[in-house]
Amino acid sequence: MEEKEIEKNDVSRSEGKDREDEGYEKVCYMCRRPESKTGPMISMPGGMNLCHDCMQKAFDSVMKNGMDLSQIPNMPYMNLNFNDLSQMPPKAEIPKKQKLKKSKEPQPQLTMKDIPAPHVIKEKLDAYVIGQEKAKKVMAVAVYNHYKRAFLGKEGSDSDDIVIEKSNILMIGPTGSGKTYLVKTLAKLLDVPLAIADATSLTEAGYIGDDIESVVSKLLAAAGNDVERAQKGIIFIDEIDKIAKKKQTNTRDVSGESVQQELLKLLEGSTVEVPVGSNQKNAMTPMATVNTDNILFICGGAFPDLEGIIKERLAKKSAMGFGAVLKDSFDHDPDILSHVTNEDLRTFGMIPEFLGRLPITVTLKGLDKDMMIRILQEPKNAILRQYEKLLALDEVKLVFEEDALEWIAEEAIRRGTGARALRAILEEFMLDIMYEIPKDPNIGSVVVTRPYLEKNGGPLVQMRG
Repeated sequence: MEEKEIEKNDVSRSEGKDREDEGYEKVCYMCRRPESKTGPMISMPGGMNLCHDCMQKAFDSVMKNGMDLSQIPNMPYMNLNFNDLSQMPPKAEIPKKQKLKKSKEPQPQLTMKDIPAPHVIKEKLDAYVIGQEKAKKVMAVAVYNHYKRAFLGKEGSDSDDIVIEKSNILMIGPTGSGKTYLVKTLAKLLDVPLAIADATSLTEAGYIGDDIESVVSKLLAAAGNDVERAQKGIIFIDEIDKIAKKKQTNTRDVSGESVQQELLKLLEGSTVEVPVGSNQKNAMTPMATVNTDNILFICGGAFPDLEGIIKERLAKKSAMGFGAVLKDSFDHDPDILSHVTNEDLRTFGMIPEFLGRLPITVTLKGLDKDMMIRILQEPKNAILRQYEKLLALDEVKLVFEEDALEWIAEEAIRRGTGARALRAILEEFMLDIMYEIPKDPNIGSVVVTRPYLEKNGGPLVQMRG
């Protein structure tokens, strides 16, 4: 009876494993090519699949040398009784993260009703992102037009031969102004796969570092190795200002201008071979073919010292006499980045071919005191709401006084790291509160005051009843 139960469990486990693998393509254990490229495969015990080409090469090599297959130690299947499962070797199966999902049946063409209008996208962004009204408006229109092109472009090209070109986006703004957060929120609202890559790790092909194709490989992983879904995703390349052309260098610029040159083909739209489940290409990694024509690329960077380049250009237009523009009139302009042109970015070190493939430029403003206070309170996942929920689990009410919020905003501006400073400040001052409150179950509420933040007192603690 016990043997029958063990056999039933083995059968049920194998059936469950087969159901899990139904949605993934088989990958050849030798050449690592998926079934969509090799054709039907031969499945061997132990989770090993071999394509016909590799199988034929193996037999040709063996027969050419006149070997006895039963004497080869690495060929246990030639004299194996397949009914005796105890003799099976350890599983040599390729992990799922290196397998591609099977291509689905063609879905019906999307209509305009399936694509959110720009005002709907902006309204959803307003619930999460405070301020940056112009940036949200530009992003909403750009994304709307991009997905119209991706889903409806073929219909338009067939009717009147008008081909809509890609509209990739360049985001410029100081650190902590919300560039990455805006893109993350946008991808979440649209329910599309998003990959965030760091331009500082990218190098020219052949050098130590990530190849350009690793950016698309991350998007493929974010889409669950589904090529069709990945081809309509969003790639956000952060720290794009770090690949600016180096000035006065005698060594090869493998992480600057050459990276910009290699990104051109991805930004414009091309078919590339990318590794599946890995950032590095090698003989043991399966490869997938991805078309980047309908992938939206968003490049973001802080571009330090760009303000100085803009001011210098604007100051050249100053003249003498009444009504002339003074040279120092732009020194205290909080929205100086909105005056940026391609000429300024070229002076910074970006090549013109790269800028030409990023036609939409979005500038974000630095955060002021009022915006900091709003960020603390208003978004759906505001930082204060997170702490209130944490203490509510201990049945304790958390309250911040207005003076305390103003002090936090002032301190964040002084630190100069944007909205990221708010979390750092709150973590520092909430540490003692989060540590001490659970000690006494009779505590009903805690009020954070300005004197506590200035280290001139403590928080107001009220007991229950």
